Amino acid sequence: MIGILICQIVLSIALASIFLIRPSLTHAASWKILAFIGLCVLPALCLVGGMNTHVQRSEQTQFCISCHVMIPYGQSLYVDDPGHIPAQHFQNHRVPADTACHACHADYTIYGPLKDKMQGLKRIYMQYVSTPPDPAAIRIEGGFKNAQCLHCHLGARSFGENPIHAAMMDSLKSEQTSCLTSGCHDTAHDVANLSQLKMWRPTQ
Repeated sequence: MIGILICQIVLSIALASIFLIRPSLTHAASWKILAFIGLCVLPALCLVGGMNTHVQRSEQTQFCISCHVMIPYGQSLYVDDPGHIPAQHFQNHRVPADTACHACHADYTIYGPLKDKMQGLKRIYMQYVSTPPDPAAIRIEGGFKNAQCLHCHLGARSFGENPIHAAMMDSLKSEQTSCLTSGCHDTAHDVANLSQLKMWRPTQ
């Protein structure tokens, strides 16, 4: 995909250069068609291909933790404690390890609903133009929604047959009871205490 995109960009630049140096070529009908392809069609394809490539790259865990303030969140995925929900999901591949952040936070990134897209763009602005916040002070506006958990766990046998989950299923679905603040799964990234926590070291 990237190879095709590079070829399109090079061809667009080459054709644009030709018509910039020799604009008189466009007098002929065949050259007008070629000019339209080189100056309109190919740049549009480059734009679409570039956006698609960026979207795929930005779903990668490595992209998420490339921002300085997100580094502690990436480190917290290695906390050696079953009570740390993100760490256990990551270490046991309950979510794809290479897209772990996106798997659990898709609605809170620039790919979620419009309001969340604006929040995502605000974070990018703070990273590169303004002052990034303290990692321990970062909060998801409106809180973490159960829907992010349920889109994977709902329908899973181990989740549905758990008597605690079964007893509160309706309130979980309606967001009356939070997965994170109900006292059941209340430890997320805990970056404020990261230096005091034991870390898991992968064997490979």
